[in-house]
Amino acid sequence: MITKEQALAYHAKPVAGKLTVRASKKCETQEDLSLAYTPGVAEPCLEIEKHPEDIYKYTNKGNLVAVITNGTAVLGLGDIGAAASKPVMEGKAVLFKRFADVDVYDIELNTKDPDEIIKIVKAMEPTFGGINLEDIKSPECFYIEETLIREMNIPVFHDDQHGTAIISGAAVLNACEIQKKKLSECKIVISGAGAAAISCAKHYERLGAIHENILMCDRKGILTRARFEELDDIKRQFISDTDKVTLADALEEADIFIGLSAGGLVTSDMVKVMAENPILFPMANPTPEIHYEEIIAVRPDALAGTGRSDYPNQVNNVLGFPFIFRGALDVQASTINEEMKVAATMALADLAKEPCIKAVEKAYNNEHFSFGKDYVIPKPFDPRVLVWESYAVAEAAVRTGVARKKIDLEAYKAQLEKRLDVLEL
Repeated sequence: MITKEQALAYHAKPVAGKLTVRASKKCETQEDLSLAYTPGVAEPCLEIEKHPEDIYKYTNKGNLVAVITNGTAVLGLGDIGAAASKPVMEGKAVLFKRFADVDVYDIELNTKDPDEIIKIVKAMEPTFGGINLEDIKSPECFYIEETLIREMNIPVFHDDQHGTAIISGAAVLNACEIQKKKLSECKIVISGAGAAAISCAKHYERLGAIHENILMCDRKGILTRARFEELDDIKRQFISDTDKVTLADALEEADIFIGLSAGGLVTSDMVKVMAENPILFPMANPTPEIHYEEIIAVRPDALAGTGRSDYPNQVNNVLGFPFIFRGALDVQASTINEEMKVAATMALADLAKEPCIKAVEKAYNNEHFSFGKDYVIPKPFDPRVLVWESYAVAEAAVRTGVARKKIDLEAYKAQLEKRLDVLEL
């Protein structure tokens, strides 16, 4: 485990923060200066004025994403405010660059007014090729994202919702295969009813889960018809007609448990009464709803994973957002639609079934991985994720008509493989 002192030193030295800006063109002579700024810069400006799409040809818009937050729902920390959230957003930018060579400006907005956030983000559309919303609390995050998707012509993606859904969806699909279950027949219990939980439930339905088989719980228990008046419109989407009340009740004979709530909410006794060959993904961080060891101790037949890197089957959002945006940016997609999200999930699920490569094992102390109960989704440092997932997202964008740039998909796959050399993955 890292210490507080290590973490603070990492962020403070040798320079403050984790990001810097580097020029992509040289500026060493008078001629360079004239090209970079006045008078040469007027030429691309005039071309873009005449042909707005040329902004992708003459600027970095096509490889630039804004990571935007107001710091109201920072993972594991809550509403810490815009300024305090900046280290997290810088970290997100590092992952974008490290894993998919996507440039990022992190933007922390000092407002809790959803309409003000929408107005600010919309005004920045000329600058960015995509918008990654991050750590904005529910239910405002739904309204903000839905409005921006509707009113902007570049991809808008709230990672807290869709990233977890896409990656856990791959884990759930493969877990069902290993545990010999059909997702359409599984009883699914979700602890948590915030942005991630709602998005996960909807995504699992796209993958084959049945709406009536999903029991969602908030801190007061199962979302039931009896609680209708106290629930907002977001939670009402997952009201169940059941006499059961508590999370413990919900877990009786459940096939799948998804934890997106708080640490320690699930006990060993609750796991004992789940169905045969249960699947559990308690993903609260840093303390899961129930620890991996506790699950396996009482249910050796279980398949489990958490959000932590020190246990098998880590559900880590870094397996999603860098590569999803890479594919979307490369075809100049106008949005990230549901087909693109499903394509990302299927690519991750399929890649996990491929033989593991030495580069991955080397990154994990030469540990061997093969498809099974302890390996249902790829590792973040698997270089193949860039090629498989970004390609799948780009192909889905082309297939569904939201790609504005025509590309040769086979040539694109080769370009992604070449990009690995730049990233040194």
